[in-house]
Amino acid sequence: MSTKDYVEKDYYKVLGVPKDATTAEIKKTYRKLAREFHPDANKGDTKAEDRFKDISEAYDVLSDEKRRKEYDEARSLFGAGGMRSGGPGTNGYGFDFGDLFNGSQSSGGIGDVFGGLFNRGGRQAQPRRGADVETEVTLSFEEAVDGATVPLRMTSQAACRACSGTGAKAGSTPRVCPTCVGAGTVSRGQGAFALSDPCRDCKGRGMIVDDPCPDCHGSGRASSARTMQVRIPAGVQDAQRIRLKGKGAQGERGGQPGDLYVSVHVSSHPVFGRKGDNLTVTVPVSFPEAALGGTIEVPTLNGPAVKLRLPAGSANGLTLRARGKGATRKDGTRGDLLVTVEVTVPQQTSGEALSALEQYRDATASEDPRAALFKAAEGA
Repeated sequence: MSTKDYVEKDYYKVLGVPKDATTAEIKKTYRKLAREFHPDANKGDTKAEDRFKDISEAYDVLSDEKRRKEYDEARSLFGAGGMRSGGPGTNGYGFDFGDLFNGSQSSGGIGDVFGGLFNRGGRQAQPRRGADVETEVTLSFEEAVDGATVPLRMTSQAACRACSGTGAKAGSTPRVCPTCVGAGTVSRGQGAFALSDPCRDCKGRGMIVDDPCPDCHGSGRASSARTMQVRIPAGVQDAQRIRLKGKGAQGERGGQPGDLYVSVHVSSHPVFGRKGDNLTVTVPVSFPEAALGGTIEVPTLNGPAVKLRLPAGSANGLTLRARGKGATRKDGTRGDLLVTVEVTVPQQTSGEALSALEQYRDATASEDPRAALFKAAEGA
């Protein structure tokens, strides 16, 4: 795709978001559309596959603040009837759309927009970084706490396997464009000035494919599915997003690969919960244990039980702490296990237990546990 086509594409319309959409809104919309049109969910549907490619291309630009800013500026300047190649207001000159974007990779800034004014020889096509890829993984509670290596299946744009990225049918090779001599741009000028324009014959690629590859239709790019083993660090939390540098889609023309972003979902545990780096558990205790105190045994995650001292007169909801029995932190240390005491009340009593409770009731009849409550209510 030439840079001119790049500028004239409405990526906001492709994703169905307004131009002032936030990065979070763009991401949310992309994830919804990507799931709907993913090739794995629409096998054999070429229209869905093409739609998925357009969605990925649009997100690749709009999710990157720097590239989105450049794209918006370019469309503002050229996309709505501004200065166009050979159009009104150009006095017959073409404008090098490629210079606008190549400037973002150099230190010249916007000055590189006019970097081709005095260059009649054109430019070689620049390397292009691969797109970022997003995927999701669901971990068990234990895997999230201790870390795990999981297989991830991803679909992204890569060099077409059938033609090795050349765009040409097997047994043939693309030829250098005779018009731009492989530069991808042509220069026209008058006097000392020269302005560049994407070559119309090769559409800015610098090469011409006479016999296109039937798989990629001459683009040199195709959807590629791959499975890779990814190490999820210990202590990862639900809804956390992990970035794996250089594990995204392959770059073009020697460009660096994109990044892989993994959104983590953690399944709940029937016994344990989590608060940051600490694990939580609720442990039932009997009334005598709560009243008289004692030593209670508490389970831990993937380890032997620990014994904790329960003080006499422990109230329902009291929290005890078992140090070093929580989730693994980034520095390798572990958080704590927070143990919440839950005083249980027997559903049925009989015999000696019932007699003992009646004696206890009679012995404490003069004590009113609600006296302080009523006194506070009257004084309010």
